[in-house]
Formats: sequence, C-alpha cells, structure tokens
Amino acid sequence: MGVDLIETLRSTGAAREFRPDPVPDDVLARVLDTARFAPSGGNRQAWHLVVVQDRDKRQRLRDIYLDTWYEYLAQGAAGLVAWAPVTDRDAEAAAVAKADEMRQLAAAGPGGFAEHFDEVPVLLVLLADLRALAAIDRDLPRYTLAGGASIYPFAWSILLAAREEGLGGVITTMAIGREADTKALFDVPDEYAVAAVIALGYPTKQVTKLRRQSVAEFATVDSFDGQPFG
Repeated sequence: MGVDLIETLRSTGAAREFRPDPVPDDVLARVLDTARFAPSGGNRQAWHLVVVQDRDKRQRLRDIYLDTWYEYLAQGAAGLVAWAPVTDRDAEAAAVAKADEMRQLAAAGPGGFAEHFDEVPVLLVLLADLRALAAIDRDLPRYTLAGGASIYPFAWSILLAAREEGLGGVITTMAIGREADTKALFDVPDEYAVAAVIALGYPTKQVTKLRRQSVAEFATVDSFDGQPFG
C-alpha cells in the first residue's frame, strides 16, 4: 500500500541528512517515471536531468555549490534574505565580501550538508530548456517568475515520488550562482538554464510535522489587505 497523499503533502519537508546506503538505479528510475507526469506549460516538458555519478564531477559540483553557499551564509549573517529581488544591494555586496570568513569557519569544523554535497547518494542536475518556457512575464520590469511554473512542479513531483520509495531529499539552487561553471561541467547547451540540483537519499530521520503559516496568515479576500480567508 502506498503512502497517503494528504499525509505526504503535509510531511514532505527538506531532507539533508542521509544514510550512506546507495539508491539503486531501478528505484531512482521508478521515481523519475512517476515524476515525469508533472504538469508543464503546453505539456512541453522542458526539463532535462543529468544524473551525476562520476566521483570527480560530484566533487567539482560540490566546490561550485560551496562558492555560492558561503555567500548565502554571509548574507544571512548580515540579516539579509540572500539575493532577494528587492533588497539593499550595497548591504548585499558588503555581506558577500565576507564569504571567505564563512568558508574559514566551516573549515574549522566537520562540515555539514554543503561541505559533503558530493557524498549525497543521488544528485540530479535539473535543466530548463529556455526555448520551451512560456515566460509571460519575460519583459516586465521586475524579476521573472512565470517560466519556473513549467519546471519546478517536476522537481516537487520528484520529491513526492521519492517518498513512496522511502527516500527524502531537497531542491537546492546554489549551483545556479555559478551557472557558467555548472553548465561547462556537464556540457550543457547554451539554450538551457540550470534550475536546481536535487539531492536524494534514504534520510536518517523522517519529518512528521512541518511548521508553516496558517491559511489565514497568507490568504485574504478580494484584496491584498482584505479580510483573512479561513
């Protein structure tokens, strides 16, 4: 009997700690075979996955990840939301300049998920074909979001399908910060963008309760500042 849909939706959090057990290829194939039914604009399925198995490429991907990770930590330490589309760019630049301090602090300890990224059982580089995305907000004078609606449901479907196999995982975006290096590492054509690197494995623990806002905190009636819904 499979996992309960509602329970799965309410308890699929980010897993970043995994047992060392490898994930068999047939298990991963079943996950992807289910996830491929995710919705996408025009059913164009504008995604491509690179399953990273080569040890050297895994280590190089880890180093790419870490370059951006320490910049992320530095911005958080400065009280900023890292790379927020609306932010104080001067404060952001000052924070990023301290990324090496974060690297040195990490080097003094055992390291966490980021430092051991290459050891994650499954690493999937998710690419988006920019020729196939109906990015209706492409020319608006703000950050574009719409194209992701045809890509990230697929990423989420991978995590949901993984639960059926006893796996956990997380969608990471640090490699996008060094997209040119990431694309070069995996021989990615120019017309594709790096959308994420998905990490999967058998989690050391399964989250049973997630902390989220109540419906009334994010849903309003008839206007942004309308009465809370629900």
